[in-house]
Amino acid sequence: MKTIILIRHAKSSWGSPTLQDFDRPLNERGLHDAPIMAKRLHERIPSIDAFITSPAKRALTTATFFAAEFNKKNEIIQLPKLYEPTVNVFYQVIQNADNNWNTIALFAHNPGISEFVNELTSTRIDNMPTCGIFVVNPETDDWQSFKKANKKFSFFDSPKSPVD
Repeated sequence: MKTIILIRHAKSSWGSPTLQDFDRPLNERGLHDAPIMAKRLHERIPSIDAFITSPAKRALTTATFFAAEFNKKNEIIQLPKLYEPTVNVFYQVIQNADNNWNTIALFAHNPGISEFVNELTSTRIDNMPTCGIFVVNPETDDWQSFKKANKKFSFFDSPKSPVD
């Protein structure tokens, strides 16, 4: 079974008006939330084959926390097209994934990530929160068939979600 994990970057800083958007770091809350959410994800999903992220500082830092939790800190794949992604970009990234990977985590930004999660199943997230996690299982063993495959919502989690 294939699994797609969509993660919006953790809360970022707006503290320096001279920084380009691409270079904004995580703020204190983001630095707090990312490792906690990584641990919560690891409790539900024991293994992730690929960590694919936007190279923007806030997304890459978030991905680094998650990859470290799964002991794959040096295995992060950066894809520039995941910065300001469209729905079609998400489909392209997934459809081009290695079929040997069963579980993929994608780290990206709004509004694209919210638009994409809302297209996948009947489960709706008005605005994917920072460090939010949305998990879907497509009914296919081939990433190239992902777009047309039936998809089942697995779970959603965010820093503000109640902990079991």
